Amino acid sequence: MMDENNKIQLFEDKRIRTAWDDEGEEWYFSVIDVIGVLTDSKEPRRYWSDLKAKLKDEGNQLYDKIVQLKMTAKDGKKRLTDVANTEELLRIIQSIPSPKAEPFKMWLAQVGRERIEETIDPELTIDRALATYLQKGYSREWINQRLQAIQVRKELTDEWDNRGVKQGLEYAILTDEIYRAWSGMSTRQYKDYKGLKKENLRDNMSTLELVLNMLAEATTTEISKTTEPESFEENKNVAKRGGQIAGNARKEIEKDTGKPVITNKNALDFSGIISGVIEELKDEDDQ
Repeated sequence: MMDENNKIQLFEDKRIRTAWDDEGEEWYFSVIDVIGVLTDSKEPRRYWSDLKAKLKDEGNQLYDKIVQLKMTAKDGKKRLTDVANTEELLRIIQSIPSPKAEPFKMWLAQVGRERIEETIDPELTIDRALATYLQKGYSREWINQRLQAIQVRKELTDEWDNRGVKQGLEYAILTDEIYRAWSGMSTRQYKDYKGLKKENLRDNMSTLELVLNMLAEATTTEISKTTEPESFEENKNVAKRGGQIAGNARKEIEKDTGKPVITNKNALDFSGIISGVIEELKDEDDQ
C-alpha cells in the first residue's frame, strides 16, 4: 500500500512529489518533477517522453520498470504519472546531460570507486562507517557498539548461509522471529514505533537496545552451531530461541529499573547532527 502519494520533497525550493511503498519499503519519486528541476525544461513531460524512447532504443531494461501512480497535480487533482524508486531515478539522472545532474553523477562515480576499493581492502568499510557515524554526531561509545553489532550480524548471516538459508525473504523472516522474541515486535512494527521508514533500524537503537539485539543474534548463532538445523522451520525455531533469551534479559532489566528498554527515540535523538542530502541505505542489515 502506498502512503500519502501527495507528499512533497523540496529540491532547490522546487517541488518533487513522492510516495512511500509500505510493502516494498522504498520511496517513489515523480520523474517529470525531477527532470523539471534538473533540466529547467519548460516541457518536462516531452523531455521525459523523448528520454524514455532513447532508453528503450538503447535496450535499457529500466524502461520496463517504470510504474505509474496517482499524484496530486498543480490543480489539486490526482493524475497518473510516471514514478521511479531511488535506484531507477539515479539511472535516469545518469542519462540527463545537465550541469545540475553533474553532482549526482560525480557522487555515483565516487560511491563506485569506494566500493571497488573496499573490495580490495575490506578494512576501508569499517573506517568509512566510523567516519560516517562521527559526522552524524553519534557518540564514540554508541559507535563502538554499532560496529560490534555489524560483526555479530555478519557471523549470524554466515551461519545462516552455512545452513542453506536464502538471502532476502528467508533472512527477513528469521530476523522477524528474533525481533519478536526479544522485543515483542516485528522489524516493521519496531520501525513504525520509532517513526522510521527506509532508515536502518539498528542505526536508530539506543545502546541498550543494540546490546540486547546483539545478545539475541549472537545466541542464535551459537544455538545454530550447536544444534545444526537442517530445515527452514528448524532455523525459525533456533531464531526464536535465541531471541527469547535476550527477551528474558530485557524483562529482568525492566523489572529492576522500572523503565521500558525499548524506546521510540531514533537517530535524531541519539545524534547531534542531521547531515546528508543523499543517504546510503543498508537493507541487508535489516533483512
